[in-house]
Amino acid sequence: MRHRERADYERATIHAILDEALICHVGFVVDGQPFVLPTTHARIDDLLYLHGAAGNHMLGSLADGAPLCVTVTLIDALVLARSYFRHSMNYRSVVVLGAGRRVVDAGEKGRAMHALIERVHPGRSALLRAPTAQELELTTVLALPIEEASAKIRTGPPIDLEADYARPCWAGVLPLELKGGTPVPDARVLPGLAPPPEITSWSRKPRGG
Repeated sequence: MRHRERADYERATIHAILDEALICHVGFVVDGQPFVLPTTHARIDDLLYLHGAAGNHMLGSLADGAPLCVTVTLIDALVLARSYFRHSMNYRSVVVLGAGRRVVDAGEKGRAMHALIERVHPGRSALLRAPTAQELELTTVLALPIEEASAKIRTGPPIDLEADYARPCWAGVLPLELKGGTPVPDARVLPGLAPPPEITSWSRKPRGG
């Protein structure tokens, strides 16, 4: 209940944060032991898809409808205050609660795999070989309805105590940016193929600084 003013339940906000995050963390319990594991994800409408190898322990445990919690967090800036207590970060996060189902339909599984590629590099799927039936069989895909979900967002400068504003200490916001470095080609890339602009200019600009 702390910082209730940062909560956001708008579907568009939740979708946007899920779509921007490259990694999610999945929390679940098996035989009384809690686990939190990172994985990639993709959203199609109001379904969140998780995927992994057919022998993946996490997905195997969740495929029969066990409860789970999926979280994503985007760090936009460091918030540097004038006291220990008032330091913070500007961020956007989402929590999704529910139970997933194993995707068995080949068409739905293919759409989920397509969405996973497109969210990282839009347009790249057109250049790739589609997965074979055997490759799809070796992949477990879990679909989680985005029904019980909420976002939490912090923006803006530090909020110091009035007495601390007179301290001779710089305070403010340091925006953070995730960006790609210089692309390193695979040794067997065909001659004359250069990385496209979507790769050479890839970045996630900070928001809410």
